[in-house]
Order: sequence, then structure tokens, then C-alpha cells
Amino acid sequence: MAEERLYSLRNPWFVGAVAAVLAIFLLAALVGFVWVPYRQAGATLSGVWDAICRAAGAPAAPDAAVQLAPSQARPSEVILIPRMVATDSESVGRGGTLALRCTMCHGVRGMSGAESPSLAGQAPEVIYKQLRDYQSGHRTSTIMAPHVRNLSDQEMRDLGAYYASLPRVTAPPSLAEQLRAPAIVQIGAPMRNIAPCISCHGGSDLKTAAPLLDGAPATYLRSQLLSFADGSRRNDLFGQMRHIARQMTPEEIDQAVSYYSQR
Repeated sequence: MAEERLYSLRNPWFVGAVAAVLAIFLLAALVGFVWVPYRQAGATLSGVWDAICRAAGAPAAPDAAVQLAPSQARPSEVILIPRMVATDSESVGRGGTLALRCTMCHGVRGMSGAESPSLAGQAPEVIYKQLRDYQSGHRTSTIMAPHVRNLSDQEMRDLGAYYASLPRVTAPPSLAEQLRAPAIVQIGAPMRNIAPCISCHGGSDLKTAAPLLDGAPATYLRSQLLSFADGSRRNDLFGQMRHIARQMTPEEIDQAVSYYSQR
């Protein structure tokens, strides 16, 4: 009888305890799934549901992904998805013709001998996005701007297809090579919310939105990291690279630059 009275809705202590637990649960959910995402630096959320999805690690809804806060400049007009650029032989052929104007900086076969990045073997979507961003002004460059000004959307896709068809600058790193990489590259800095470079920029894998960094000139890599850190480069969706670069120490920047430029 005592146990029945204890777990009864007529027992004010039982009702109060349940209410207190539910209140704590709801408060924790609001803080973790709503307040924290809105408080993150550079967060661009379109509503409560978008905040909950972001906190849970789920991708944002397509419409939410491109809706930015009115006070912030849109970082890019391009949302990358896998296989958004056709890589058939006709696209590669057209792109190869267009690429003749790019050889002075990016090399005859996409292998740069200057302080500009090599493009051979890059994902076609990555090249397409950067060209679009240069054309729209979301990424600025006094050198690239005049070259992309009159390119059509199809021509930018064809250039991506051509460079993607060329052999990679270096072979994917072996497991042994990855294990010798600096901590910032293979582990990151979890306590500062920095993902390892290799998780996006390729170990044996390569993410759609992230370029290959292997063999890139040290001067170029350093300038891009510093530009992300000070906000002068802003064409990364959701501010991912800006957040990471701001958190990196000068030593970590040196280590990442040295590792990728020497591969």
C-alpha cells in the first residue's frame, strides 16, 4: 500500500519530483539544441528547426542552407553536391581548350610551377565553385577576376571536368604517411573544436567541398589560412574554415603548411 501511495498522482512529492525532472530536461534541451547553436560565432540559422538540426549533427534543410542572417554577407552562391559537374569526354575536351589560357599560372597539365595552386586531379565541383565565387565576387583576386568575368556557367563546369581528369599531383598518402603527419593534420585539436585537416582535405578520401592540398605552394597555403583567419576570405559555407583558422596557433599553421607543401 505504501508503494502504491508513493507512486500516485495524489502524492504531491511524486508529482513535484516528476515535474522537476521534466523541467530540467526541457531546459537542457533548449540550451543544447537552441541557445548554443544561436550563440556560435558566425552561425547562420533560418529558424529553431535549423538550430536543432545543426546541434544534432543533421544536415540543414536545402532552403535553410542558403538563407543567411541579413547582417551577414552571403559567403557563396554555390551549394556543392556530389557529381554536380559532368565529367564526360566532351566536357573534358571543351575544358582542355579553355584551359589553354590558364597555363601561365596553373601549368600546362595543371601542375603549377608558380606560387599558384596546382589543379590537376582536383574534384570538378571544387574548381567549379571557386570559379563561380571569383566571378560573383564572393572570393576576390585581382588576377583571377578578369579571367573568369566572361565565362559561362557551362564553361566553368567544363574547366572543372578537364582538371579533374588529369592525374593527381601526388598519390594518396599511405597509412604510414598519415601517422607521421603533424597532430593538427591527423588529429586536430578537439578541445578547441578544430577538426583534423585530413578529415576534409583527404587522406585516402576527399570530401566534395574540400580541395586537395597536397603539393600546394607554401606561400599560397599560408596566405589562404591567414585570409580565413582574419575574415578577408569568406567564401566558405557556414564559416567552417574561418572558425578553424581563427583557432589555430601560428605553430599549427606552420605545421599544416609544411606538411601539405612538402607532399
